[in-house]
Amino acid sequence: MNKINLLKLSVFFIFIGRAWQHLFWDAPYRTFFWDESLLKPIIENWFGVSWRIYATSSTTDFLVQSLIIGKGFLYVMAAISSLLITKSNKKILKIPIFIGGVSLVILTILLTKEKFYHFAQFFEHSIQFGLPFVLLYSLKEGYNKQKLIVILKILIVVTFFSHGLYAFGVYPVPGKFVDMVINIFGCSESFALSFLYIAGILDFVIAVLIFIPKLSKYVLIYAVVWGLLTALARVAANFYWDFPIQSLHQNLYQVIYRLPHGITPLIVLTGIVVYLKQKKTLKIKEITG
Repeated sequence: MNKINLLKLSVFFIFIGRAWQHLFWDAPYRTFFWDESLLKPIIENWFGVSWRIYATSSTTDFLVQSLIIGKGFLYVMAAISSLLITKSNKKILKIPIFIGGVSLVILTILLTKEKFYHFAQFFEHSIQFGLPFVLLYSLKEGYNKQKLIVILKILIVVTFFSHGLYAFGVYPVPGKFVDMVINIFGCSESFALSFLYIAGILDFVIAVLIFIPKLSKYVLIYAVVWGLLTALARVAANFYWDFPIQSLHQNLYQVIYRLPHGITPLIVLTGIVVYLKQKKTLKIKEITG
């Protein structure tokens, strides 16, 4: 599978995972629509409705839930479009992908708002909200392949580095990180924290070594493995044999939209391998010619 097909598959996973979340579970839109400090002046002064009535209204809740469901169907359309889009049909299919990408940025802002505006929370999702736009760029006539690789490297660095800030403890280590390590390894909390600390350091190392040509291949291999493992951990740590279907339904969508954390380094690795082969072939031709 070439890098463009891998890119399409990654974008599909992002959109279909978020669609699953929006259609069957929840998304943080209420963190905006129930923000009293932000919306109370607008609701009371512009619409003449008291904040209490607005916040407790079943109509308000219905509208917010309808928005979440609507976003879910948007992500389904974007997911299908990301698999079917080609240079010949991109004029139509790029629309849901672009709108879906913008929606992912908004979703990330809301997730960041929930986490007290930690900038790492926003940038940790760089691969997820960045890849749809990278896919659209890759379908432009005469796009620069090396520029594409550089963009993907930057998305990897920002995502892994931001994740490392939490694992390393620059921000409070999320309890869900600790719980996942404990559930998977059956270890103590102190071991889990030490494990995450080391993982955070390695995330920082990736951010530096990925740009060193002689080492980038090995760094990318690690990033592929670690990216896939951190995605699969969502199911591994929260799967219960007593209710397997429910366990998968509750957690599998989180795996799906995180799979590109491992696939994106694979795309870059594939691009580098192809480039080196072409360079070697060209050199042989120059020698033999």
